Amino acid sequence: MSDLVKVIVDGEEIEVPRNYSVMQACEEAGAEIPRFCYHERLSVAGNCRMCLVEWVGAPKPQASCALGVGDLRPDRDGTPPKINTNSPIVKKAREGVMEFLLINHPLDCPICDQGGECDLQDQAVAFGTDRSRFEENKRAVEDKEMGPLVRSMMTRCIHCTRCVRFTTEVAGVKDMGLLGRGENAEITTYLEKALASELSGNVIDLCPVGALTSKPYAFHARPWELRKTESVDVMDAVGTAIRVDARGREVMRIMPRTHEDVNEEWLADKSRFIWDGLKSQRLDQPYVRREGKLTPASWDEALAAVADAFPSDASKAAAISGGLACSESQYALKTLMGSLGVASIDCRENGAKLEAGNRSGYLFNSTIAGIDQADALLIVGSNPRVEAPVLNARIRKRYLDLGFGKKGERIAVLGPANDLTYAYEHLGDNAALLNDFASHPFADVLKNAEKPMIIIGQGALAREDGAAILAACAKLTKASDDWNGLNVLHTDPGMINGLDLGFVPQDGGGDVAGILDGAAKGDVSFLYLLNADEFPVAGPLKSFVVYQGHHGDKGAHLADVILPGSAYTEKNALWVNTEGRVQRGHRANFPPGEAKDDWAIIRALSKAMGKTLPFDTQEALLSQMIEAHPTFGSINNAPGAASGNLDGVGQAGTISDAGFALAVTDYYLTNPIARASKTMAECSRTFNSPKTQAAAE
Repeated sequence: MSDLVKVIVDGEEIEVPRNYSVMQACEEAGAEIPRFCYHERLSVAGNCRMCLVEWVGAPKPQASCALGVGDLRPDRDGTPPKINTNSPIVKKAREGVMEFLLINHPLDCPICDQGGECDLQDQAVAFGTDRSRFEENKRAVEDKEMGPLVRSMMTRCIHCTRCVRFTTEVAGVKDMGLLGRGENAEITTYLEKALASELSGNVIDLCPVGALTSKPYAFHARPWELRKTESVDVMDAVGTAIRVDARGREVMRIMPRTHEDVNEEWLADKSRFIWDGLKSQRLDQPYVRREGKLTPASWDEALAAVADAFPSDASKAAAISGGLACSESQYALKTLMGSLGVASIDCRENGAKLEAGNRSGYLFNSTIAGIDQADALLIVGSNPRVEAPVLNARIRKRYLDLGFGKKGERIAVLGPANDLTYAYEHLGDNAALLNDFASHPFADVLKNAEKPMIIIGQGALAREDGAAILAACAKLTKASDDWNGLNVLHTDPGMINGLDLGFVPQDGGGDVAGILDGAAKGDVSFLYLLNADEFPVAGPLKSFVVYQGHHGDKGAHLADVILPGSAYTEKNALWVNTEGRVQRGHRANFPPGEAKDDWAIIRALSKAMGKTLPFDTQEALLSQMIEAHPTFGSINNAPGAASGNLDGVGQAGTISDAGFALAVTDYYLTNPIARASKTMAECSRTFNSPKTQAAAE
């Protein structure tokens, strides 16, 4: 039987795959088919009936989303089946459907946050009629409490069930459903509890009417007032494609963009709702500590104070780069420190035992899209649901496709047991199991799989025996020219940028642990912090601390001089995601006050220190950076298996039997921007309170 079938759509004969729906066939022919319930990434529901078309010969119009072209019968003379999308029958049927949908829909478009972006508005104009025959009172539905992120106005709901299917199928939580029948039907969260998913905000994008909208964004702005800028997210290391909507100097909302190889069209909640933290607790002018107190200063005073404090012995100076540092600023700082003779530099803020050089040793080599091909998975020391929610949704999708088995028999987790939204075999929390994992039954699952994956989290790599864990996992990995199953899952892009740039200890230099130990003892007298806020500090430091960043967080509290920089929405910069994909972020608004671009601050500082860097513009900096590190010249390319080999990855050694400490304990408060956000603070209280956790258990 041929895989292609012929269909005549509006008089034009086309050939389409047999597994196409009639809707897909019509769109292939160039016809526009309205829809509310249908979504290409969700199961077919056939609820709204807006996609009706005429199948010539059938007794009534057909829902094109639920009818496959393989089910169409040709005419008796062999003529391919005929589909009409604009006939009088179709037009009348769609007008009738729209009239029914609007029976109970409130006429509150002027105050609806969906206004200007509403599918119901657009399709009512395009496919509906200009009047209604109904005069009865509209029914009212009580709004549901869905937590701090999603605002409901359920009287507007048209029961398309997109939200229900998303939370159940993609997010993997059973918090929403449709109760009742007929006029009593309602979409609800059952017991009126908050949507307990790190992807819950996507129901806002999916809702075709104004029933589910953004609670933090409510009544803030209209879409036509906003300046839209395509950029990349840095709240985790997935590198989700986003659109930043700003009005004036203020970011009003963050939306996802479609990127099939990274995030498809989903966006994690922290990435979506972080925007209010961008304007809180900002550093908007330089500060210098005088008589124990940070006081405002001019740029010249601040830069001069840094230059004066730099020691004559460069071995007493050090620099740490944090997770929100962009590539350009890291390259500029590394170049400056190199010209000054500073060897103690490090981008591995959490102390992860990763080495620069061989990219296969620190990248997600199978690529995020490669999850769709994997047939076995071992997760070591990671909770991908909170470390990378969008990536975890992709694992769940593969699990539902039965690539990992109906009961998760081809997925195993070594580390703390958590609800990952899919079934798996829990191997315990004893890392020493990796010392002789080849004798474990799951090792045979990995060995017999065609494309097995091992995901190693930062919780495993930041241990003292992290290098041994990495080496053990590399030994278990199946690698070839077209598949490399060793995958390091990062939690922020700063470390990946730095490893690609070689922002690691130079000859004779100390790592983060050595730097902090030296700073506590006084052996390190000068410490430069570039967006570094997550490093462990046990007590006061005896160093002169320079903090360059955009929020008054932990690093700023330690500082003797503060140099205010730009947040990720306020600068043009390159970011590298966990799979090694270099992506370009674009400026959506300008930083507040006297804050500057990070690379420009370091360039100005180099002049004050008498070591002027050899670039005056960002373009010149990029040119030099790409010449020294060619990977940054390949935009939006994930190296995959081509990123290198696994020889020498990690360091052989004995792995202790200590349990894993996961990298992310509170998903909503992982970086300075998140900790400055009132929305994230409310989410943390809502989802991490003992009462909420007890209810979840």
